[in-house]
Amino acid sequence: MEQFRKHHSQIKIKAVVADALYGQAKFMDAASGLFGGVQVISQLRYNQNIRFRGRKQSLKHYFSSYPGVPQELSIRGQPAITANVGSIRVEVCAHGKKRFVIALKYPGEQDYRYLVATDLTWRTIDIIQAYTLRWLVEVFIEDWKSYEGWAQLAKQTGKEGTSRGLTLSLLLDLCLLLHPRQIARVDSKLPAYTVGSLLRNLQMEALLLYFEQLLQAPNPVEQLNQLSQSVQEFSF
Repeated sequence: MEQFRKHHSQIKIKAVVADALYGQAKFMDAASGLFGGVQVISQLRYNQNIRFRGRKQSLKHYFSSYPGVPQELSIRGQPAITANVGSIRVEVCAHGKKRFVIALKYPGEQDYRYLVATDLTWRTIDIIQAYTLRWLVEVFIEDWKSYEGWAQLAKQTGKEGTSRGLTLSLLLDLCLLLHPRQIARVDSKLPAYTVGSLLRNLQMEALLLYFEQLLQAPNPVEQLNQLSQSVQEFSF
């Protein structure tokens, strides 16, 4: 994050969202301060203690006594769902300071998950909505590994292979940003397509284009036989 701030100082950071591994005071305070005191959201374990009215108790114990209420929310632009939500501004013992703590349970879930945020001025719904965006990084990582040369597509290993794969993947991203369907999504302020979905779309377009050219060819049977022979040779 320090490197990102150094090289991309023109980008305004409104919030930092991290998974449960980073729900520690040291990280959350440092990340908030790095970008001028922005909101930092993470998760706490169910057995972490809070101090409520002078008495220490676990999050699970507190929210079993003060259960949440139904709350409509939208997850990454999808149709609204109704989740069970409870919240409190309270001292988190392990952090040694007051935090915004939220108990969240989606439909069909048995147990709460517990969000924690540094900025106490945000509304509960805003923190929840911001946290739903965290999963997008997992989509990005899976997309990157699967379709940009990091997994089964990798042809060169080692440090040099990694750097070349990164260069190629960034060039591919840049090209796909200019794809008409991607431009339409961006102009409509909708979530961008993944690389994988665009690649599958391009493959289908190329296949349909070939069939169109094949049907218009003077001797389509001969061209089809040539394609079949080429595919067999390539397969071996």
